[in-house]
Order: sequence, then structure tokens, then C-alpha cells
Amino acid sequence: MRFIFKTNYEQDIRLAKHGGQVFWYSALLLALLAAPWAIPEYWLAQLTFILVYGIVGLGLMLLSGFTGQFSLGHAAFLGVGAYTQAALTGAGVPFLLAITAAAGVAAAVGVIVGLPALRLKGIYLGIATLAFGFIVEEVFARWESVTGGNAGKHLKDPNLFGLTLESGEAFYYLCLVLAVLATLGVLNLLRSPTGRAFVAIRDSEISAQSMGIQLARFKTLSFAISAALAGVGGALYAHKLKFISPDQFGVLQSIDLILMVVIGGLGSVHGAFLGAIFLITMPQVIALAKDHLPETIALAPGLQGVVYGVVLISFVLFEPLGLYGRWLKLRTWFQLFPFYRRGMFKRQKAFQKSERLR
Repeated sequence: MRFIFKTNYEQDIRLAKHGGQVFWYSALLLALLAAPWAIPEYWLAQLTFILVYGIVGLGLMLLSGFTGQFSLGHAAFLGVGAYTQAALTGAGVPFLLAITAAAGVAAAVGVIVGLPALRLKGIYLGIATLAFGFIVEEVFARWESVTGGNAGKHLKDPNLFGLTLESGEAFYYLCLVLAVLATLGVLNLLRSPTGRAFVAIRDSEISAQSMGIQLARFKTLSFAISAALAGVGGALYAHKLKFISPDQFGVLQSIDLILMVVIGGLGSVHGAFLGAIFLITMPQVIALAKDHLPETIALAPGLQGVVYGVVLISFVLFEPLGLYGRWLKLRTWFQLFPFYRRGMFKRQKAFQKSERLR
């Protein structure tokens, strides 16, 4: 019995469930390492943005997908990290110390936001975080001595251990390392009692509280960790663009982040990166499609917003689990082929009803 217990425990703490996952994730990592030699500079820059948004998406996924807290002002944490990084590196602070401080300041702001929001949930929490986003954006615009106001603020190339990361390849590898570390950190967090407490709060706050989970503590902690990851992403975002201004961290950016995790797949770590891929590649697809559309439609203002809205509504209605949910169904179809049953992947009405009443 002792041997069986030990085997089950080892399986429980294992990051990869089977050898197939080890193989495919290793192949993906090797492909990402080889990307600078295989793709043009422009697409490498887009891949870098995917990694940056993936880090931010991990934080928002932890908050919304795993803890069930709705945030419409998450771009504010992105901006706090970006401006903290800009201020500290401009003062000569080393890159690693500056990005750590950016994460810490963003986490502290997350705690400040999380405490008043403890009594709010659903759309009311969304409105509160939206108001916070407007406040932070206004602070960025008015605090000119630190942020540069509406004129913006320039950043230098990051300096790591005395080496200036001037090339896009070097900065890409920096983002890749931080994205891998953030992913491993979130995966380990979700397997810990803290991560399970987050999921319990998402499923039912009453049930979680009855099991002894302190809602105030874990909700605030979720906000802090989510904001810290957004702060790291904001610091990398600022260095990548080398220029930041308040309008980059407004409500539209927050909506893009929400769109990213919803389309990627709420409640999945993979969904953060799948949503980031969608967010970065979709404007390119729209730009290519304009060449084949009538001129009145192609030149119409707000075309991208309309496309995003249609895609979001389509996912909410027909694939609420997002891109990752669609991949799980496709994988199951291949596993069961040719013994699958027709209609087995259709969303049941009973599930829709229970989801509305939850």
C-alpha cells in the first residue's frame, strides 16, 4: 500500500502527464529557440509580442479564468509596470532589479484594487476595475514629472549583466525565458493549495468559504499575482516599443486583453498564449483581407472592432471554451476515430441553463 501511495503522489506532482507531452513541449521549445534563424525579422517581432502578451494573459487568466474575478481595467497594471520600468531604467537601475520592482509595484497596486473589490463580483467588479483603469490613465497623463504626460516617455535598450540587448533576437530570447518561467510558475501555483483555492472560489464562493477558504485573502492574492505578471509584461512591452504614452494603456487595451483570454479559452494556461496569437495575428489577417473586400467596406472606420466583436460573440455562443476548448474536442475526435458519435461535441441546453444559474 505504501508503494501505491507513493506512485499516486508522484503522478500528482508531475508537470507532464505522459511522455507525449514531454516530447511535444520539448519540440515546441526547440522550435521557439530556432525561430530567429528560421523566420524574418518582422515575424520575429510579432512572435516577441506574442510572448509578452502571453505573460500578461497568464496573469489575467489566473484572475478571471481560475479565480472568476472580472477585470475591465487590466491595462492599468500593464501601464504601471511599463512606467515603473521606464522610470527606473532611466535612473540607471539595472534591468533585472527594475523589472522586479515593476512587478512589485504592479502587485501592490493590484492589492489596492483588490481590497475594495472584495464585496463586488460580476459586472459590478468589472465596472469598479474599469473606473480604476480610467483613474490610472489620467494619472499617467497628469504626472508629467515621472511619466512625461501625453508627450510620452522613451526607453533605452535593456542592459543585462553589462550586455546591451540591442538586437531583436537577443530581446526575443529574454522574453522567451521570462515567458517559460512565468508559465512554469503559474502551473506550479495552480497545482498548489493556493491554486486549488482559486478554482474553488471561481466555482462557488459559498462552498469555498464553507471549506475554510478565506475569500478576502485569496481574492487579494489573485489580484496581486495577476497584476505582477501584467507588470512584467508591461516592462517588456515598454522596452520592445521603446516609447510609451498614456493612450497605450486605456480601455481599448483592457478590452483587447479580455478578448485575448476569452477567445484563447478561459480556465486554461494554453488559452493565454492561444489568445495572444489571435490578438497579434488578427490585425494582419484583416489587413490582408482588405485587398479582397469592396472599397466601401475595406476603408470603413472601425472594421477591426466589428470583426473582433463578431468573433467574440461567435465564440461565446458556439465555443465558450475558446480555441483551447476547440483543440481538446479535435484531439478527442482523433482519439476516438472512427468510433465517435455524431453530435457528441454539441453544447447541451442543460449546461447552458446551469451556467446561467451559477
